[in-house]
Amino acid sequence: MSNPPPARKVFVKSFGCQMNVHDAERMKDVLAGEGYADTSAIEDADLVILNTCHIRERATEKVFSELGKVREVKEARAARGVATRIAVAGCVAQAEGGEILRRQSAVDLVVGPQSYHRLPDLLRRSDNGARVVDTEFPPEDKFDHMAAPAPDAIRARGVSAFVTIQEGCDKFCAFCVVPFTRGAEVSRPVARVLDDVKRLVDAGVAEVSLLGQNVNAYHGLDERGASVGLRGLVERLATLAGLERIRYTTSHPNDFDDDLIAAHAEIDKLMPFVHLPVQSGSDRILKAMNRKHTAAQYFAIIERLRAARPDIALSSDFIVGFPGETEADFGATLDLIRRTGMASAFSFKYSPRPGTKAAELVEQVPEAVKSERLARLQRLEEDQRRAFNQATVGRVVGVLFEKQGRHPGQIGGKSPYMQAVHVDGPLNLVGRVAPVKILSLKTNSLAGELA
Repeated sequence: MSNPPPARKVFVKSFGCQMNVHDAERMKDVLAGEGYADTSAIEDADLVILNTCHIRERATEKVFSELGKVREVKEARAARGVATRIAVAGCVAQAEGGEILRRQSAVDLVVGPQSYHRLPDLLRRSDNGARVVDTEFPPEDKFDHMAAPAPDAIRARGVSAFVTIQEGCDKFCAFCVVPFTRGAEVSRPVARVLDDVKRLVDAGVAEVSLLGQNVNAYHGLDERGASVGLRGLVERLATLAGLERIRYTTSHPNDFDDDLIAAHAEIDKLMPFVHLPVQSGSDRILKAMNRKHTAAQYFAIIERLRAARPDIALSSDFIVGFPGETEADFGATLDLIRRTGMASAFSFKYSPRPGTKAAELVEQVPEAVKSERLARLQRLEEDQRRAFNQATVGRVVGVLFEKQGRHPGQIGGKSPYMQAVHVDGPLNLVGRVAPVKILSLKTNSLAGELA
């Protein structure tokens, strides 16, 4: 009896948003069915996938710089008689398409975010040296590749899981390429989401995070063909036995309705944490960004959320140095942060994205000014993060334990507010929610004891 062929190995490097992290896991799941095992060592990989993001500064050039390094690995393996294929996936792949093949001859495959379920077929097409590009937006099978992974893969990843429920964006913010790289807003049918979450829970998952570029724009169809919003989907998920916690990200202020706000007061399994990007506190800049909301409208949402759930934790995104931003505009952003009180935040310097409206604006802010403003904003963000965490000390909160801690006898998990918490406790608590009294604040986590 002949020995089976050795398993092939795939190395995936992801850049950018949480959606990309989730996409990387989906690609690994698809490729596992083709005999590919995940590896953390690029030198051992028969297939290298760069899963790219177009949001960050100079994204395209960073990809080509990374491809130069991967090409060296490919050539070194070829010298030993071992073949390596290179694939570029994600939003840069979608935006650049065949230009990637033209600029980097070592790349074998370019695949957009809507085509990951076709990876096995695309790789077979490249078996004989063909170089393949697939960046189409297929309307019928857009979500065929988004089903939950096999139970063994779920168990290996832990007790929390991401589930994509919506993709794409119709907002066309002046700084953003997502409408061009991810397409128009599309929502998965309710039944498919429920089926995926049931499979996850059956495999031991206790918490799901619902993902979408504009997740609160969700409008999936139910079994009767009626449109269901995010509130309705959360209500259905909350009935599943074994599912302890529900989260969602990322939201847009223009889609934040009263039903969703009320859900935070009425559905116990919906966690009191909302990531709601605002980008700027200046109405003049918000208009230039084509955000279609004002700072006052953003504040009104926050006030209604806090009225519904007083302990809710808030997170946001901020862009510093958008074209035309004055010191007064930046001051309005700092005022918004002070007034809102963020548990956490993500902030970045503006950088032009080819094809976006903002890239055509002539009033670019000098790089030194952007850097100085970003440093000020991030100091304020850090002060607020530490203040929020410090306010948790002395309280008893429910912690979903996810894994063994760094030290013997220690376990770690997350509070309802997305804070990392560690305690001394038994491993059989992993996968369960238990009350913890928070004793002290560490640099990036909280220390507590089982209550």
